[in-house]
Formats: sequence, structure tokens, C-alpha cells
Amino acid sequence: MDAVRAADHDRYLCTLYAPADKRDALLALYAFNAEIASVRDRIHEPLPGEVRLQWWRDVIAAEGDAETGHPTADALRAAIAANHLPKAAFENMLEARIFDLYDDPMPSRTDLEGYCGETAAALIQLAAMVLDAAAAPRFAELAGRAGCAQAITGLLLLLPLHRRRGQCYMPADILAAAGTTPEEFVKGDGGPGPERAVTAMTALAREHLGAFEKGARGLPASLRPAFLPLALTRAYLGKMEKGAQSPLMGSATLSTLRRHWLLLRHAMRGWAPL
Repeated sequence: MDAVRAADHDRYLCTLYAPADKRDALLALYAFNAEIASVRDRIHEPLPGEVRLQWWRDVIAAEGDAETGHPTADALRAAIAANHLPKAAFENMLEARIFDLYDDPMPSRTDLEGYCGETAAALIQLAAMVLDAAAAPRFAELAGRAGCAQAITGLLLLLPLHRRRGQCYMPADILAAAGTTPEEFVKGDGGPGPERAVTAMTALAREHLGAFEKGARGLPASLRPAFLPLALTRAYLGKMEKGAQSPLMGSATLSTLRRHWLLLRHAMRGWAPL
């Protein structure tokens, strides 16, 4: 709980709306996600990061219930066993996270959506399986849309950090259509091209968000906590679009009160039309 509260406060708040007997498993998933998402922050070269990701592969693949000595790893193994979660999903998630360790540009929109699918969307689907294993498979496609909307929005929020690092998650085909290149986008010397690319990326996030919200009207209450992070996505996108500062230069934030209100509203009503 402390790890998720510190590293991923939005998901921590969402967990509070889950049934009490499901929270430990959800927190284990979210703590694992925070751990592997932050590997880049703790390394100076890619190889140690790959070693760290491989350690997680070995821990998840191992049979038996012997403790690892790592609290998050032990909690995750317990959650996987208790909820019969597919280990292949974690393998794919770890494979996708290798991209984070390098400065290679995202090749295309398709590659970006694949990355979002293996990371954010997979996490939503795993959380849904914890909450309601019987209902979760029917909403796998919706989890894909939700994951893309959430992850692309998150990448927009992290643009200043990624550019300082020399990373470019902006797809090369979107950059080309905007009249710039990955190198120009990172350096900030591409004229109006980077801003056009941000606009296109925002539109892509809204496309997935709109598809999610349409399908989410039929989402059962039992699965809402897994999708609750999407309660904040539209607000974050709106803040970026209307803010005085470009997403290239600074991250948009939501007040604590607004975040709590949006989460409460969607936890109670779901995504029914207002």
C-alpha cells in the first residue's frame, strides 16, 4: 500500500473503491507495475535494467511458494496464484518495458498501441480478473481501449521528463505527418512541428477514450475499480489542451479535490450518460 501510494497515487485512490478482500491483490499488481515502470529512473545504462526485468521474469515463472525476500515480488506471486492470473501477461508486460530502457524512437502508431496494450491495458485486464474473473473476459477489448487512452495520456503528461532524457514515445509516423522528426522533437528545435504532433497524439488519446466511454456504459459495477483510472483521463486531457503551458514544457495536474470527486462519481455511477 505504501509503495503504490507513493509511486502511483491515482491507482492507489482507485484501489480504495475495490472490495476489501480484493485490495491486497490489486495493490500487488500496481506495486509491480510501478516497480518495472521506474526501472529507467534507477539505472544509467540499459543492461542493468534488462537484468532487473529478467529477475522479475524468473520470479514470476518460478514454481512453488518460497519467499523471495522482496515484499512486492512475494505479494505479486501470491496474487497470481490466488487469482489464477496468466503468467504470459506479465512476461509480455516485462518484454514491452525493455523499450523504456533505450532511447529508440517509437516506430509507428501501431507500435505505440501495442506498447499500451501490453502495459496499461494488460494491467487493467489483470485487475478486472482479480475483481470478477467470470465477467472480465467479456471486457478484454474495452480494457484495450482504456489502456491506450490512459497510457497515451500518461505519456503526454511525462513529455518534459522524456525529452530531458532523450526519449521519444511519439510515433515516427505521427511526427512525420506533423513535419518534424524524433530528433527535432526531443531537442525542441522542430518549429511548429512538435506542437502539431502533440495535438495529433492528444486526438489519438481522445479517440481511444471515446471508444472506451461508449463501451463502458455496460461495464458491471464489479469491474469498475479496475477501470477507475479512466475517470481522470478526460480531465487530464482537457487540462493539457486548455492550459497556459504546452505539454512539451510542463505537466498538467489536477487538484486533490477534483480527483476525488471524479473517482467518487464514476465509482458510484460508472460511465452512464450524464
